[in-house]
Amino acid sequence: MNTRKKMKELGRRSLKKHYTVFVAACLIAAFLGAEFKSSLDFASAQKREETAQEFERNLEGDFSPQVKTEVSGVSWEDVLMTIAENNTQAGREMTQEIEEEEIRDAADGNPIFGRTRGVLSGVVNDLSSGSILVTLVAAGASITGSESLAIILLILLGALGAFAFWFFVVNVFPVVTRRIFLEGLVYDRVTAQRFTFLLRIRKWTRASWIMFVKYVFYSLWSLTVVGAVIKRYSYYLVPYIAAENPDMKARDAITLSRRMMNGHKWECFVFELTFVGWQILGILTMGLFNIFYTNPYKTASFTQYYAQLRAAALAENLPGSELLHDTCLYEKADGALLEETYRDVIQVMDAPEAKPEKLAGWRGFLANNFGLLLMRRREDRAYERHLAEYVRIQEMVDDARGEAYPVRLYPIAEEERRKLVQSLNYMRHYSVWSLLAIFLGMSFFGWLWEVGMHLVTNGEFVNRGALHGPWLPIYGTGAVLILLILNRLRRNPALLFLATVLLCGCLEYTTSLVMEIATGGTKWWDYSGYYLNLNGRICAEGLLVFGIGGLAITYVLAPIIDNLLARVNEKRVMAVCSVLMIAFAADAVYSQFHPNAGKGVTDIAQDACLPDAGSPAVHPESARHIPAQM
Repeated sequence: MNTRKKMKELGRRSLKKHYTVFVAACLIAAFLGAEFKSSLDFASAQKREETAQEFERNLEGDFSPQVKTEVSGVSWEDVLMTIAENNTQAGREMTQEIEEEEIRDAADGNPIFGRTRGVLSGVVNDLSSGSILVTLVAAGASITGSESLAIILLILLGALGAFAFWFFVVNVFPVVTRRIFLEGLVYDRVTAQRFTFLLRIRKWTRASWIMFVKYVFYSLWSLTVVGAVIKRYSYYLVPYIAAENPDMKARDAITLSRRMMNGHKWECFVFELTFVGWQILGILTMGLFNIFYTNPYKTASFTQYYAQLRAAALAENLPGSELLHDTCLYEKADGALLEETYRDVIQVMDAPEAKPEKLAGWRGFLANNFGLLLMRRREDRAYERHLAEYVRIQEMVDDARGEAYPVRLYPIAEEERRKLVQSLNYMRHYSVWSLLAIFLGMSFFGWLWEVGMHLVTNGEFVNRGALHGPWLPIYGTGAVLILLILNRLRRNPALLFLATVLLCGCLEYTTSLVMEIATGGTKWWDYSGYYLNLNGRICAEGLLVFGIGGLAITYVLAPIIDNLLARVNEKRVMAVCSVLMIAFAADAVYSQFHPNAGKGVTDIAQDACLPDAGSPAVHPESARHIPAQM
């Protein structure tokens, strides 16, 4: 058997290979409160320091806005106590007082943090003032006919929600973490996708139940001093066992852990003591060193320890050890078996003769960098079909080469991607005519969206935008720019989302500024009063919608539109797009001299930041929370 020194050395090697994903797993566990909670001491220390500073300002009479709200007005606690005393109306008045004070503080402070308009402002106001509690109690009372019963139901639902979060997230995350570390034992790559391992095999609830039963058993044993210590080490391996085989019965997993730890409890305790020095260093750095080294290092070392105990259990034919059948976690599969299992992957990746000829020259430059084809040829279609196949199998390339855990060899089959997702092929190239159709389609959709929102909110039809036709080109322009400029980011949805927010934010801000200058200072939209706005030209709420919309366009809408156009005669597509673009260009030229303006379009300055008396978050123009018109 390996010594403690050897296991720690192997743990360091594993951590070096998978540092980012290991640290991320431990950090998420700490934030969730599943494990390593003390590692976030630096955050709690900062909070204690801020509280102390506020208390000192209180004594000196220099109240911050937050302290002012609690001292001169009312607080969340007052609202809760008032509601509990069956006085919902008084609680509502208290929340309005809190909300009004916070809005005044925001108005007196940085205009970026406006709180008078928009959905996000409303959410922030409801949460910070506590009015969400009053609304829930009132809704419950209208259903049950009793405020007391509504309060009880609210408390029960809150407790149930908290338990559900603990059961399905906090409770099971140690299993997710152990799976990440187990796959890092012998493989060179562990991707973030492996965090969804339990979902992909549809065993998340089963793993949650195993950990819940373990928690109940340990809680009962903790009623005795000896049991609290002994059973901690008896059940020490349950997360590892569940990570290897989450399809086990909870009692079987607990019993197997107890048998595997028989005679090794003291050994495990001593092994933990060898990390005390590292943990002291973490305390001296307020938990930072633990986050970036000690936690993943210790977990990686104990993963080596579990692998050693597992091997011993199998060698001794320990009862229940036959359920530990995921052998690919501890030794790489035979090359012949991988070749047979991943035959389709290998054929696509390692058979040059099966690949269509790549686009070269200026056509290749446009296609590879911007996903653009001036004209679509038959060979281009063949290459796109190859790209679609490549997208389908690219996540399994490392598996086939033995560099990552071979998911197809896991005893429980992982869920395959749906055929609809595969058919969309978001890595495709778009022809000029497809992009024109997407531009026109998204411009029309933007017009419908803003006209519809204004109609629903204000009860009147208003032709939105500076143009006279049914189109808002900023929507179409944003969609086309996302497909072209962000073409190389399509394989990374998270990065694409952030890039979309940045790109559309720059586009909207620039458009607002240029249109205002070109029309002699006329404001075509103004987000002043929205939470997190920049000079009233862009706001967080709109950028968030842009980011989500960018993902929808890239992965769903644009591929669907392109698929539909492929079924239509190309000459007809060219003719329709040409006619519509001529009409659009004529409208754009005419609107340069006679822009569409007036009520509901450019009357922003009159009442942009004046809230209604009844609710500071309601405003006639607040429906325009989706960015802008042109």
